[in-house]
Amino acid sequence: MNLFETLSVSASGMSAQRRRATALVENLTNSETTRTPEGGPYRRKDVVFQSEPAHSPFSGIFQNELNQSFGRGEAAVGVSVSEVVEDTREPDRRYIPGHPDADSKGYVAFPRLNPAEDMVDLMGASRNYSANVAAMSAIKDMINRSIDLVRG
Repeated sequence: MNLFETLSVSASGMSAQRRRATALVENLTNSETTRTPEGGPYRRKDVVFQSEPAHSPFSGIFQNELNQSFGRGEAAVGVSVSEVVEDTREPDRRYIPGHPDADSKGYVAFPRLNPAEDMVDLMGASRNYSANVAAMSAIKDMINRSIDLVRG
């Protein structure tokens, strides 16, 4: 794996964590939403990741030539979002008889969310994103040092 492929792996991780953070923020924002355009309360969303080969637009042609010449078949593996799944569990029911969305018995359907759990997940996504930024910065420094060695 070359340094450009490693940049692609980090970039794929950053993209996946951004999608995860977006879903978590949406969950937190709608934690009390009792009515959606689809009907009923908001449904929690979870992002599912999958591994996939990393593609390096920076060195794709060059790397293909190296693989053919030297028989190197190692491929960098990144991550992508395979799907965003919606929670299918029954919503929480709270007794609030004066609420506009209350049923005939006075119960209101609320999203089945745990804001504390989503906040912890959001902090994890933020840290994972930052770790990928740090890895990209280290790779950039290695590339710059390699160029300096070639010049000097």
